[in-house]
Amino acid sequence: MAAKLLEVGADMDTNSPSIIEAQDGNYAERSTSAQTDSCLPDPHLFTKEGRKDYNIYGIPLYRAAMNGDIETVRSIVSTYPWAVRQSITEGMETVLHVATAAKQIALVKKLVTEWMRPVDLKLENKDGNTALCFAAISGMLPLAIVMIKLETSLPKIRNKAGVTPLHLAALLGHREMVQYLYQCTDDDLTDPERHGIFIICIRNGLYDVAFNMQEKYPQLATTRGSFNETALHVLAQKPALFVDENPIGMWRRIIVNFSGFAHHSSKLSQALRLVDSVWKKVLQLEHEMMWCLIEHPSILTLDAAEAGNVEFLIQLINSYPDLIWRVNKDNRSIFHVAILYRHESIFSLIYGIGSIKDLIATYEDENKNNMLHLVAKLPLQGRLNHVSGAALQMQRELLWFKEVEKVVQPSCKEMRNAEGFTPWDLFVKEHEDLKRRGEDWMRRTSHSMLMVATLLFIVVFVAILTLPGSLQNDAANPIILQKISFKIFIISDAMALFSSASSILMFLSILTSRFAKDDFVKRLPCMLLLGLGTLFVSIGMMVAAFTATIFLIYHHGAIWIPTLISIFVSGPIVLFASLNFPLSVDLWNSTYGSRSLFCGRKHDKLF
Repeated sequence: MAAKLLEVGADMDTNSPSIIEAQDGNYAERSTSAQTDSCLPDPHLFTKEGRKDYNIYGIPLYRAAMNGDIETVRSIVSTYPWAVRQSITEGMETVLHVATAAKQIALVKKLVTEWMRPVDLKLENKDGNTALCFAAISGMLPLAIVMIKLETSLPKIRNKAGVTPLHLAALLGHREMVQYLYQCTDDDLTDPERHGIFIICIRNGLYDVAFNMQEKYPQLATTRGSFNETALHVLAQKPALFVDENPIGMWRRIIVNFSGFAHHSSKLSQALRLVDSVWKKVLQLEHEMMWCLIEHPSILTLDAAEAGNVEFLIQLINSYPDLIWRVNKDNRSIFHVAILYRHESIFSLIYGIGSIKDLIATYEDENKNNMLHLVAKLPLQGRLNHVSGAALQMQRELLWFKEVEKVVQPSCKEMRNAEGFTPWDLFVKEHEDLKRRGEDWMRRTSHSMLMVATLLFIVVFVAILTLPGSLQNDAANPIILQKISFKIFIISDAMALFSSASSILMFLSILTSRFAKDDFVKRLPCMLLLGLGTLFVSIGMMVAAFTATIFLIYHHGAIWIPTLISIFVSGPIVLFASLNFPLSVDLWNSTYGSRSLFCGRKHDKLF
């Protein structure tokens, strides 16, 4: 079909205005009768009379638009110049819509500059979206620029939902597209539209755009949206920007530290600059209006505490210390909320408020729960999953309980809530299932590793009793005591024997443990970590002993044989390390890294 169309249009001048303007009599008649709205494409191809034309050039045109086939589109347009104004999908999309959605930049530029009139760019699909809307959704700025250059009114055209291309670009978070379309649309936006886009920019991390909007229109800082929320409420609920508490692997953490630090710092500074600018506008309000904004529809500081937004809290409380005293309807402060949602960085701020700490720590909620009761409650599963494995989760929960215990008054430890539970009683009740799962996980892991360690012990013990070669110095059996390979064998086998025996003892100690709750804090994880470490050493030494034996046996043969075998037998070490290294890292971080769990913000002063 494409070849035939190319032959038909070979003698036509595709750059001639006559191609764009040409219309046969049938098409003109269809346009008058079928198009009741000048912004809608001609639906001829999807009428009973147009089915034949749809098969002739509608389907090929759609395929060419999707694939960016400029030559095929050129042939079709040369033969059927009105095709650019016809819908080629049941959604009423034109060839320009399809090519834009497919991100075919070269084809779109050809369509816009050579084969379509400026008015054709206003054609809308059944949802009222122009091709510019598709460009805004896909974030293809070059397409938007070339379209708007020919038809400057495009950014102002709203679809059937009343949404502009700028709004669509903001929803998808396309920063460059939003910046460009905002310049083209700003003066034509209504106040509700502008505030809606402002809030969307904040939600999608376009803080520089939001800052520029707020600087030009200061009222945006205090205007409420469709859900009665203000810009500060939206910013308070965005923890991912201000602090990253998501668990990531060691190697990914290293990569992020080196490659992503500049980007994260830039985004953080943009967000803090926006918070500072908006907060200053709020502080300029009358006292009652300011507190109304802060506390409705929810209390800003408590929203931030629930989300883990520590930088946001520091910035607000630094400039308005009275916020530290705000509590919710349950009489819970930001520190009580931080305990419930296990945000270490926020709870650690309590060490920077001086004697106020002692007063806030005495707060009880409506059910007479003090801070220790709250930390005794099992958190949401999502927060627990920040630590892998039930045993390490139990360890983290115990660390939290011990840390809060340091803050509250000694009398709080024996207080009973409305249900009659002391904090420790409530902790035991809430964490009973987690403790059981942690114990099962420890037993299963230790039992599996114990079998491997026992097998290794047997292998290396037998190997030391059946020395390779001969100790007699005769012509048939040369002495091997003086060979370096033999010395390597003896040392490696002895170390493998010692480390496998140590590993067996560690795993046996775990299996015979009482599994008391305090054992989960350090004793059990340390034994498991030590057992894994000695098991890894044992495997490595066993492989080294085997390699040395190979070199002893084949010392008269070709050297490449023992070398090749040595390379292959190193596979178990690599396999074991790759499978168990993540577990070892988690154990290390959770056991020894947790010592600084609450130290990150202890020295930060809120006032």
